[in-house]
Amino acid sequence: MASTSSTTGSAVSSLISSLGAGSGTDMTALATNLAAAQFAARNDRLTTGAATLDRQISAASSLKSLFLNLSASLGDRVRTGDLSPKPQLANPAVASASLSGTSFPKGSYSLEVTALAAGQVLASATYPAAASPVGAGTLTLRFGTVAGANFTADSARTPVDIAIASGSTLDDVARAINAAGAGVSAYVATGASGARLVTKGADGAANGFVVEAAETPGEPGLAQLAWNPGGDLTRLTRTAGDAALKVDGFPVAATGNTVTDAIPGVTLKLTSTNAGTPTTVSFADSGSAISTAMQDLTAALNQIAGELKADTDAQTGDLARDVGARGLRGALSGLAGRTVMPNASANAPRTLADLGLSTQRDGSFALDTRRLSATLARDPEGTAAMFTNGLYGVFATIDGVARTAAAVGDPSSLAGSIGRYSTQKTRIAADQAKLGAQEDALRASLVARFAVADTKVGSSRSTLTFLQNQVAAWNARSN
Repeated sequence: MASTSSTTGSAVSSLISSLGAGSGTDMTALATNLAAAQFAARNDRLTTGAATLDRQISAASSLKSLFLNLSASLGDRVRTGDLSPKPQLANPAVASASLSGTSFPKGSYSLEVTALAAGQVLASATYPAAASPVGAGTLTLRFGTVAGANFTADSARTPVDIAIASGSTLDDVARAINAAGAGVSAYVATGASGARLVTKGADGAANGFVVEAAETPGEPGLAQLAWNPGGDLTRLTRTAGDAALKVDGFPVAATGNTVTDAIPGVTLKLTSTNAGTPTTVSFADSGSAISTAMQDLTAALNQIAGELKADTDAQTGDLARDVGARGLRGALSGLAGRTVMPNASANAPRTLADLGLSTQRDGSFALDTRRLSATLARDPEGTAAMFTNGLYGVFATIDGVARTAAAVGDPSSLAGSIGRYSTQKTRIAADQAKLGAQEDALRASLVARFAVADTKVGSSRSTLTFLQNQVAAWNARSN
């Protein structure tokens, strides 16, 4: 709109000049300056307010990001980094191990795997080719336990019927079984002797199955795919079975090869057997990693505390009266003495102060390494338990403060402050746009009014010049 008014004003001035009239004054510039002066104070207030809000949003966002980054990095160290008490197997060929998160693992354990869980594998009679016709009807899968020539059905599992259409081939049957989603997969294995339908069940003894066939009248052949353990046992190439292992000599059974909490806090994925030659599962001492982590945590907290102190300075801080910044300052001031392990035993470490962290008068943090070392020496397991990924502990506490600061719906959080400042800035932007429109309107009005005035001044000058010339002519004749 400003450019339009400027163009209009220039056109008026040019018109006046072309007519040989006007006062000689730049009316467009005069109108622009007068309109700007009229709105200058209000524009300055809005500009200053927007700049202040920008600084407040930046300061609050920086504090929030610092704490979120601290929480994320500490969480990574607890879950997968040097603070994670990773299980180690002396014979890694037997199994892989990871933390299950249900409890804190410690000590060492013997592990002997005597059997891996397996799924039943069944092969059909031989057909000339994968495209050989098999008849039509319905195949029914019934699930349960196969033991020798006996089958015990699982009454809790519903049999699965699989329709085999007229003209189906061995390949078609495999596709129909896979499409049924019954927990049994199928494929056609082709060799020198011909093609066979191979079906495989899920791991675990209870996932054995038998196959029944109901043929469509006039389209025989499907019965050749039926099987039960009382028939041809040569077609049973593998019997379904559970995993069997011993932890510290104690027998454990599992329906699959993924075993959780047979060793407290550990998930084992069994890969081979080692009957008669147990291996050892152990956990590295995390004392040195905890010492390093506490030094890093203290440094990170001091970075946040220093920025927070500057931002909340009563004279120069952009967040001097910000409720979210005050809330974070309160959380930091009580951090060292907060109980982070409410479920710990009476003599176990419970607070960050027990790990040597303390708050100074200026709001900064210090680490008493002697106290930390003493706590590690007195109760290494209790100290290590403070650095787990659970409801309680150092990470849960830091993460709780970070989440509180980032809670968008909480008006007393940093995120709440950011939202409030952003809303205020949006309103200022709207006010600036409205004020700009008003200024443009005033400028256009002044240009138009000044153009009329300039024309009148030009007319008056022309009349005066004519009279002066006329008088001069009269005087010349009278002389």
